[in-house]
Amino acid sequence: MQFSNIHSETSFLNLEILAKQVVEGFITGMHKSPFHGFSVEFAEHRLYNKGESTRHIDWKLYAKTEKLFVKRYEEETNLRCQIIIDNSASMHFPESNNKTITSLNKLGFSIAAAASLVEILKRQRDAFGMSIYSDEIGFYSPAKGSERHKRMIFDQLKKVLEEDPKTTTDTYKVLHQIAEKIHRRSLIFLFTDMFQADKNEEELFMALRHLKYNKHEVVLFHTYDGKLEYNFDFDNRPKRFIDVETGEKINLFADQVKEKYQKAIENYFNELKLKCMQYKIEYVPVDIHHGFNQILTAYLLSRQQFL
Repeated sequence: MQFSNIHSETSFLNLEILAKQVVEGFITGMHKSPFHGFSVEFAEHRLYNKGESTRHIDWKLYAKTEKLFVKRYEEETNLRCQIIIDNSASMHFPESNNKTITSLNKLGFSIAAAASLVEILKRQRDAFGMSIYSDEIGFYSPAKGSERHKRMIFDQLKKVLEEDPKTTTDTYKVLHQIAEKIHRRSLIFLFTDMFQADKNEEELFMALRHLKYNKHEVVLFHTYDGKLEYNFDFDNRPKRFIDVETGEKINLFADQVKEKYQKAIENYFNELKLKCMQYKIEYVPVDIHHGFNQILTAYLLSRQQFL
């Protein structure tokens, strides 16, 4: 388990504290990385312009000079980010209570990762929005940068974990609908396991291409359980495997199909990667057992390219 920045039994109930721990641990680790100096640094003052927000006025300096100065920061930008989370039944695999950081299923991991992105976006004074979908849009908020907006999103993320999952996904239709709602150029992060009953990759990539409309940049976080879904690491006792979205069932010994399964899943991942390269979509395979640094590093790289 690569959750070195967080205690292994950190409670998932307080999402805001968890997100802060993830981000602070990540920023601490960046001092030995190519992103040294990334965190928001106060740089200098500039004169306050009448009519602009008073949020960053340096009141201590005003007391000394009787002039209004605004703190200027190194990373002042107008980045807008939309985070999209697949909340279909397959994202609730494996069965989990999502109570601690080491017991997360794919949805729980995606929610914790999304909260960490919101936390670092807020620190960078970037705007962030959220979309959550299954067979329809369950929640949508446009990109804003306020503390109130952040708390509203965190509250919504916690509610999602308490809901019963929908059985199916209609990714194609919903992504088109979300794309129509994002009018200003944005950096878009999509968390999904890429599982859908009526698998039609061409339609899926048409929807992803729609998300790139208006010069948006899209990062696909292909979220999966590496132990079970990729390595097929089950003991060789008779088991019943159930498709959580269609309800289809099959009884078998894992060792009977393991080799063929691993080849098939490896080919599928490679096909997705090549297709994303073709359409200039950033493809990031995300094993939920490998921690959140992979998410935040992808954010930093995408942010540098976006600006």
